[in-house]
Amino acid sequence: QVQLVESGGGLVQAGGSLRLSCAASGSIFSITAMGWYRQAPGKQRELVAGITRAGSTNYADSVKGRFTISRDNAKNTMYLQMNSLKPEDTAVYYCSSRIIRPENWRSGVEDDYWGQGTQVTVSS
Repeated sequence: QVQLVESGGGLVQAGGSLRLSCAASGSIFSITAMGWYRQAPGKQRELVAGITRAGSTNYADSVKGRFTISRDNAKNTMYLQMNSLKPEDTAVYYCSSRIIRPENWRSGVEDDYWGQGTQVTVSS
């Protein structure tokens, strides 16, 4: 079994900052891609930022220059530093990881896992 646990969400005023963390644990051989998604009420889930194991990153246009994604491969942990937050950033934020389990180390088969989500609310 693999678990992803997010933390760091909360209520912040516009212009403020939050740092989200996502810790992966359990039956893990390797974590390849990781990413942060968000879903606002009445909207579809969207990719916020992604990062490869080597550290290559990509961001949604709406968060470029404000959010920074990073990861610590030794700790199987990913972070999202969110600065200059806006009310439109309000959403449930989910982490996702593409993981190779030990039994699949030879084949390289990857499985996708999701965290339970953490609420981020930005007040105006």
